[in-house]
Amino acid sequence: MLTTFERQPQVRTLRGWAISVLQDAGAIRECEEHGWMQDRADPHAREHAMAIARQAPPPHVSADEAVAAVQDVLGSIGDTCPECPDGPV
Repeated sequence: MLTTFERQPQVRTLRGWAISVLQDAGAIRECEEHGWMQDRADPHAREHAMAIARQAPPPHVSADEAVAAVQDVLGSIGDTCPECPDGPV
């Protein structure tokens, strides 16, 4: 039997990598209706994302740069979708 594995698309920017790490850690989510990223305000998920950034930064990026990218993304995302009339989904 032939088995295939799906490969995740390669992230092309450091910001894209940071968003991916934050989503995988559960620190941010995407508004299902509009696509805006939302901060879940989960301190454990944030710390997990920071640990990933420190321990497994992308190639040719220092751990400090990876952590800074994750913090930058967190600082630029709100906890509500600007297009949802009732706030967080």
